[in-house]
Amino acid sequence: MTATMAAVRDGVVAWVARRAVAKWLLAKYGARALAMLPEGVMLPLRRDGLDPVAEMEQMRADGPIHRVQTPFRFGVWLVTGEQETRAVLADGNAFSNDYARIGQTGFVKIERSPGGLGFADPPHHTRLRKLLTPEFTMRRLARLAPRVDEIIADRLDAMDAAPGPVDLVEQFSLPIPSLAICELLGVPYEDRELFQRLAAARFDVFGGANAALGAVSESLDYLREVVERQRVEPGDGLIGMIIRNHGDQVDDEELAGLADGVLTGGFDTTASMLALGAAVLLQNPEAARAVREDDAAVGPVVEELLRYLSVVQVAFPRFAKQDMEIGGARIKEGDAVVCSLVAANRHAGTDFDHTRVPAPGGHYAFGHGAHRCVGAELGRLELRAAYPALLRRFPNLRLADELPGYRTVSVVHGVERMMVHVR
Repeated sequence: MTATMAAVRDGVVAWVARRAVAKWLLAKYGARALAMLPEGVMLPLRRDGLDPVAEMEQMRADGPIHRVQTPFRFGVWLVTGEQETRAVLADGNAFSNDYARIGQTGFVKIERSPGGLGFADPPHHTRLRKLLTPEFTMRRLARLAPRVDEIIADRLDAMDAAPGPVDLVEQFSLPIPSLAICELLGVPYEDRELFQRLAAARFDVFGGANAALGAVSESLDYLREVVERQRVEPGDGLIGMIIRNHGDQVDDEELAGLADGVLTGGFDTTASMLALGAAVLLQNPEAARAVREDDAAVGPVVEELLRYLSVVQVAFPRFAKQDMEIGGARIKEGDAVVCSLVAANRHAGTDFDHTRVPAPGGHYAFGHGAHRCVGAELGRLELRAAYPALLRRFPNLRLADELPGYRTVSVVHGVERMMVHVR
């Protein structure tokens, strides 16, 4: 990380809350959240390099669902079975994601909706998703593809010009999704340098030191200003298009929340995939050769990387709306059910195999059901463009250090630093 980025991180309230747990825990407990969580809750957020820790693998082998010991007054269950994960994520009637229901648990006090789709139930969720979905079709995203290619080419030029080893995270995996989201949302040109720096000042909820209580409010306040300006003069991006097509159906708070959801859901996840996927390819020469030399191989390799890495380690917590049974376990109304996306994906194979034939039901890297990531196709577009461009520009690309600086505990797995030789 450059000195400029570090100064922004230290001087500005962190703008990007990593994922749902940031919004959930930091709202009341801030940096003390880590100390409050028992090991059973932390286990699905731990990694040993690219793999789940041994205890998590053993849990997956022992059964499809497990009661997690917590001090909370409601039960917490971790789902590791593939079929059980699919069933839970697909059942929008038996479970709730509504932020108000989370507040009713007594564990946290949420006075303001975090916005976006992750903490909403039908019919509110259905209405908001219908506003976003048309903007994420492949036909609509096709207009963004040339700009994504330009962003990637610019980053490769910068890497080529740099002396010595290059930090792939700083120079490649962070700027690409940041600028792509700028283009998608229609962030004003004059705000883009600020936008990039704030996006790069992300924080790890469980990393401790610089976690900030105001992360969600900071983001929503900025994006609300963008929305207000575009109410008067709509831009060509997603915000402007929604205003032109559905302006009377969505208020500023809702639209700012949707834009924030696109940012938090599409920035860190794609940045992590770009870096971790590159690390996997560099450790698998045959897969790297396939991506570099065969256009037809790129799509399947990307899908295997998504499955194998599962950078979003757990899905949004679901709260049971009624008593039920899952995998032989009795779940009570009000209990929280958390699905391990890593565990569900590893049922198809614990090793990376770029020749693997995808399972009929696909993978869970983007979730499943009504809350499946709405920006999945944007993520695929960036990955399918970035990997071959990187490997073709630098055919001798290799790690400068023995291992990247993997995160050890996080909702979104990734690396903080990854030094590479480009020639």
